[in-house]
Parts: sequence; C-alpha cells; structure tokens
Amino acid sequence: MGLLQSLLRLVFYCAVGSVIVIVGAAYFFMTWEPDRDDFPTRGIDISHHQGEIDWKAVAADDVGFVYMKASEGGDFQDRAFAANWQNAGAEGLARGAYHFFSLCKRGVDQARNFLAVLPREDAMLPPVLDLEFEGNCPRRPERAEVLAEISAFVAAVEQTTGRQVVLYAPDDFYRAYLAGQGLNRPIWVRSLWHSPAYGADWLYWQYHARGAVKGIRGEVDLNVLQKDRRLADLVK
Repeated sequence: MGLLQSLLRLVFYCAVGSVIVIVGAAYFFMTWEPDRDDFPTRGIDISHHQGEIDWKAVAADDVGFVYMKASEGGDFQDRAFAANWQNAGAEGLARGAYHFFSLCKRGVDQARNFLAVLPREDAMLPPVLDLEFEGNCPRRPERAEVLAEISAFVAAVEQTTGRQVVLYAPDDFYRAYLAGQGLNRPIWVRSLWHSPAYGADWLYWQYHARGAVKGIRGEVDLNVLQKDRRLADLVK
C-alpha cells in the first residue's frame, strides 16, 4: 500500500509540474514583447476580422500606429476599411493601408484594386504590400514570375501615390522570393517571440500574432517601429 501511495504521489507531482510548465510557457508566449526602451513605438494591423473596434480605447492603450487591410487580389475590398480609416484618424492614430498580394493574380490588376480604395487626401503611413503564403492561393510560381508581378504592383502604386511601398514578408516568403533580389524597399518582418533573423534593415517588426489591445475583441497582431525611426517622418 505504501508503494502504491508513493507512486500515486509521484504521478500527482509530475502532473502538477507539467501543468505549471505549460501555464508558464503559455504566459510567456502571450505576454512577451520587445524591450520598450529599445522599441517604444507600438502598432497593430487589422482587418474586418477584428469586427467593430473602439478606436478611442485603442488609442489610449499605447498604440501609436495602425495598418488596416484595404484590399486583396484583383477584386476583394475590405468592407471595414472605410469606417476603420475614418474612426482611427479621428482618434489621432497614424494610419496606413495594406494590400494582400495574391499569387494567382496579375500585379497591375492588384495595384488597380488597391488604389481604388486608398484615400488620397489624408496624410498616411507608407502603403504596404502583404506577401505571404498563409491564406494565399495554392499556386507557387517561379521566383522570376513573382518578382515581376510584385514589381508591377510596386511601380503602379508608387507612381500614383509618390510613396515608396513597404513589403511585409514572413521569413518563408522572404527567403523563397525576396532574399538577395535587391528590391531596395523597406521590409516589414514577422518574427514571433524573438528578434528577427532576416531583413536587417527592417522598418516594422510583427512580434505577436495573438496579442490583446483594449477596444478590440479577440486577438490582434502586434508590431513595433524600428527604434531609429519616427512616425512623424513616415506620415505624409
């Protein structure tokens, strides 16, 4: 009987220890963020998936800038973009728009779709082209083709807006298509829970994909601005 009790006690302590480790790890991953002394300017990126947003609460929760989805592919336009744009601006947040790039559509057609939504009269952050495999169509073209379509999009948007396009690219997309190509465009890197290992001259860094911000129900992407850059210099 004593041996059985000892075994049961051991199993219990192991189970408790495992739970503590799991909870501790979960807490770390949910709360980790870059050092605020090094990266004081925080931002979020959102779309209609976040639902109705209380922008006053967002602006009061240490959020300095917001990028919002404007369009995707050749014809999709985010239904929440106009309201988000207006309401975020009313709270004094620095705003920017992004387009989700489809590997199944021509770059020039995607640029036309993005420009049809992008405001012209408002000061804003640089336009962003969202380049990633997740959520994209299943097609995986050769590098030369993808670069040609990206270049077509970038050329059309930059010619119309007079602003340089920022390229958002997670590590896998960056290495598959962008690394070593000399595109000479600012990079928005995605590196969750640790410092970026690519895109040495990045402008924005997404460090969390399941963050929490007051005014937004559910999870939201969290980002920082490069420490030697100022939002005031980017808004035009």
